Parts: sequence; structure tokens; C-alpha cells
Amino acid sequence: MGTLLSIFTDFIDNIKSNNSSMYKNINQEIFYDKNVAYFNYDFMMSLDKKDYAKYLAIAYKEKTDKKLNLKNPKTLNEKIQWLKIYDNIPLKTELSDKIKVRDWIKAKIGEEYLKPILWIGDSFDDIPFDILPDSFVIKVNHGCKWQVIIKNKQAYIENKQVFEYSKIRIEHWLKQNFFGYSDFETQYLNIRPKLFIEPLMRDDINTVSKDYCVWCVNSVPYVEIENNKFKEEAMRLSKILAQDFKLVRVDWMIYNNNLYFGEMTFTPLSGFIPDIMLEQSFYQELSKNFTLK
Repeated sequence: MGTLLSIFTDFIDNIKSNNSSMYKNINQEIFYDKNVAYFNYDFMMSLDKKDYAKYLAIAYKEKTDKKLNLKNPKTLNEKIQWLKIYDNIPLKTELSDKIKVRDWIKAKIGEEYLKPILWIGDSFDDIPFDILPDSFVIKVNHGCKWQVIIKNKQAYIENKQVFEYSKIRIEHWLKQNFFGYSDFETQYLNIRPKLFIEPLMRDDINTVSKDYCVWCVNSVPYVEIENNKFKEEAMRLSKILAQDFKLVRVDWMIYNNNLYFGEMTFTPLSGFIPDIMLEQSFYQELSKNFTLK
């Protein structure tokens, strides 16, 4: 698997270095995954669930140089690790599915907070490019940052190298289980892969839309954003969505002066939040108020 990932990475890097002007003129962005998990994909997928805690402790020690205390977790990172192993309720898997979560959001807070979906399918070859707008995002429902952002449809289609590369990547994602690329984020284990397309929702096509992340611990929302008209609304809605969970980060997006639901993140940063962030008062408050019982 490592070799396969290297081939894909080398291919896109080769396009950039050997034909950089062509690549820039495509006016689009491609995000691709890197195997950042401590254990490789094949090993992760071969494990018995009873061994998850043991190997998670090994990964945690290697990545942080700290011993993981799952029996009595104290830090925010340790508590997130505990959730991976001991709190993987089926609802988390349903809500980590970027398509299935939409029905739940609609029922909880209303359809007006959902981004439009232009198409849902199972294969790249079935994408109806002829009826899509000039800019859009191709996503899969079962992973994190597995997406292709298209700013100029015609330029994307005409550039055969990039078009073929993105097809290879997307078809590869559809055959993979994101759990195998994570450090034991068990909520991703049982999601059936699907492909879907959203419009590219940006007030400025070259600037990523404003994101708001609302952390909810024990159903209490905490947010580290400036005061504006969306803060109270994002906190109110996040509290509704967080009622069934010990911890969830609800991600929102601001577009065209409206608030849109992004996703529910049950294991933020996979429980490897950098120390420099944990030292901030915001994260210290989260850790202090986050109880597992």
C-alpha cells in the first residue's frame, strides 16, 4: 500500500514540476490522502477488534512519546483515544457518513442548513459532467479530506493527465476503508462508500469559505471564534446536535451570508492535538469540563 501511495504522490508531483504552468492554469485543487497512521493499511484492516486498545497504545507512544492511559484518561487527547475504543456507538458511524448524516440533520435542525447535493453515485465513470456547473467538489462519503475541488470544469476535463489522476484517486478511495488510514477511528469502519458532488460554495472562488468549529463536551458548546451574528446560532444548533454524545465537534461553513452544516467530527485530530494547542486556555477548559461518565 505504501508503494501505491508513493506512485500516486510521485505522479502528481511530476505533473507539478514538469509542467507547472499547465498545472496552475487548470485553476483547480486536488487533495489527496497520505498514510499518516502509525500502522499501515493492511495491518490495520487485519486486526481483531479486541487488539485495538493494545495497538492504539503503541501508536500513541510512538507519535507523542507519552504513555496512553485508557483506564483513567486525564488529558483531552487521552479522552479522545478512549472514545475511539469504548464509545463507538452505531449512531456515530451513521453520522460520519457524509450522505446519511443529511437525513439526521434535516430532522434535527432543518433542511435549510444543508449544502445542496448535485449528484450521488458509485463510480467516477457515471459522473454527469455535462450537466454540472463550472465549479464543484467531488467527494466520497466515508473519509476525511478525500475530495477533488474543481474550479474550472472545462480546463479540468481537457487536461487528461490531471483528469485521469483524479479518476484513479477517487476509484482508489471508493475501494478503501478510511479506518485503515486512521489511528483507530472506529466510527469509519462500517460505512458503505459512495460518491457525491456538491457545488463549490465560496464567496471568492480562490478563497476557502469561513469555517466555524463548535466543540461540544457533555452537550455543552464551546467555540473559539469572534463574536458575530453566526456565533450564537452555531452554538445553539450544535447543542441540539450534540445531545447524544460525550464529545463532538460540529463544523459549520459561512457562504453567501448563510450558515451551513459541514460535518460532525467525533475524534478531532484523531486525539493527537499538538501540545502547543493544548496549552491554550480554550483547550484546557475543554479538557477540564469533559467527563467520560
